Amino acid sequence: MNAVFHRYPSREALAEALAAGVAAVLAGGIATTGAATLAVSGGTTPQLFLDMLSRAEIDWSAVTVTLVDERWVPEGHERSNAGFLRRHFLKGPAGAARFEPLYAETPEPEDALDALNARIGGLHHPFDAVVLGMGADGHTASFFPGADTLAEALDPANPRPLSVLRAKGAGEPRISLTLARLLEAHFLALHIEGDEKLGVLETAKAPGPVEELPVRAVLRAAREKPLEVFWAPSGGAA
Repeated sequence: MNAVFHRYPSREALAEALAAGVAAVLAGGIATTGAATLAVSGGTTPQLFLDMLSRAEIDWSAVTVTLVDERWVPEGHERSNAGFLRRHFLKGPAGAARFEPLYAETPEPEDALDALNARIGGLHHPFDAVVLGMGADGHTASFFPGADTLAEALDPANPRPLSVLRAKGAGEPRISLTLARLLEAHFLALHIEGDEKLGVLETAKAPGPVEELPVRAVLRAAREKPLEVFWAPSGGAA
């Protein structure tokens, strides 16, 4: 496993360190090419990190933000990752960033997949920074155990940036960046908190099928730069 493990005493310390690291990566991309791209995850774990990152003093007007994955629900839905970003990240200085959602107003994600692939595929890539999360079932992005198109989404030769996945543990249909597009990122981080997820990560590092714990696909991937794993205990400051 080509990974660097960063352990912090509190989720506040983790959020501050990860926000500073991502901001530096984005600033470097802007200085080098005039623009930067960032993909982030939804859910409760990254909320504090995203709030801190939103206040970073960088040229947010040069940054394009998208999601690692999305539930196929409208932005006003309580489970929408886009809605989560609007509330907790795309505000203050970061409100100047350009946001590219992974949802369109069609009944099924397949109806919009070609258009979304064209739009997300047109973004500057490799992404400068990608921040993944992980569930207690070992999923990351929307790579759920038992997902119907998991093999396609994890195929390193898949040229398309997005895949649609359905799984019992996912709830709604999902749309997700493919593994190949995630692994291209200059800075790739896995942000987890709590002893339960640390235990899942330790299990995922051991031999076993990717289909059982799909985060293994990220842990085992060959990359020039290591995966950066950020962990802290759950709860408040120590």
